[in-house]
Amino acid sequence: MIFGFPRTYPADAVEVELPDIAAARALAGSRLRALEDALAERHAQLAPLLPGNEDARALLNRCADVIRIAFVRLARRHGSLSEDFHAYHNEEHILDILKGRISRLIQTHGVFALSLRDWCVLDLFAACHDLRQREEPAYQAGVGANERASLEETFRLLGQCGFSREADADIHLALDLTIGGSTFDARPPPGGAAFNAAELVQSGGALAAKLSQKLDKHRPGWRDDPKIVHAHELALIAADLDTANVAEPFVRFAASAENLCLEREMLCRRDLDAGESAQPVLGFLTDGQDRFFFDLHRFNSELGRQAFGPAKEHNAARLKSLSLGLRARIAMRGRPESGRQVLQAYGETVAGLI
Repeated sequence: MIFGFPRTYPADAVEVELPDIAAARALAGSRLRALEDALAERHAQLAPLLPGNEDARALLNRCADVIRIAFVRLARRHGSLSEDFHAYHNEEHILDILKGRISRLIQTHGVFALSLRDWCVLDLFAACHDLRQREEPAYQAGVGANERASLEETFRLLGQCGFSREADADIHLALDLTIGGSTFDARPPPGGAAFNAAELVQSGGALAAKLSQKLDKHRPGWRDDPKIVHAHELALIAADLDTANVAEPFVRFAASAENLCLEREMLCRRDLDAGESAQPVLGFLTDGQDRFFFDLHRFNSELGRQAFGPAKEHNAARLKSLSLGLRARIAMRGRPESGRQVLQAYGETVAGLI
């Protein structure tokens, strides 16, 4: 790994429970159907890159197994198979990137814009970058503990599914930078508040935007190594995929903001039916979303900008109307009594804009 870290992250109970594809299939059952559809679509999209190439087909099959296991592990930790449900960071987030956003990248630029191994890296990133969400805050070179733990688990998964550290060194390197670069803020916020993985507006945005500076400091001369340069390029694309909810159709974009809000309040241990959550929810869905969308979020790669920039621009006016409309609705009704009440008003405001 390029960046050192103050500790390592061994397998947790879920990794032990789901060590391989057989265990993942047995636990998930029909819940894998949507993922299988997405994988079949991806194989069809990538078909022009592998005519008659058995090694390429074997690579895709290995990737698919990693993705399946990662999908079920995230569902077991924080999704549909979990008692610790995270409204945003669950297995649906994998599908959002794998099926929706990478497909849009392919549709925009064509499958030959990247190599087969590059597309595999992005698919693996989609499945693995948020595997761990409950690690105690720690960071090194801006990389967070959740991301580091997810990366270490990903490397173990690669080995279990037939990847080699030597023959597939390029994939390991690219995942090192893509997953590390997806960190939003590894540091706890000032004032002693607990770190919150759903609090995307507390930082200066994704680490990927500053990754070149981190590499300058921790790996001098990296610009002369074409493998690291290429991995860095993929990290910029991956960061754009991760934050391209800003370019989703407006209803899905608004829903993603609501899910982030729900996860944020859950991690803060605030009761949505209590008065303590009213102002934090309102602030997140208005000032917070405005700040992230207009001030913090930037596309890091040209491929990402071209694929997602126009749709983000299309959402900009509606987001302004949403924030203004929600504030007006709250003002007319008086001080909200709970976060739940704010979320209801938010849903009504979204409905009025479509």
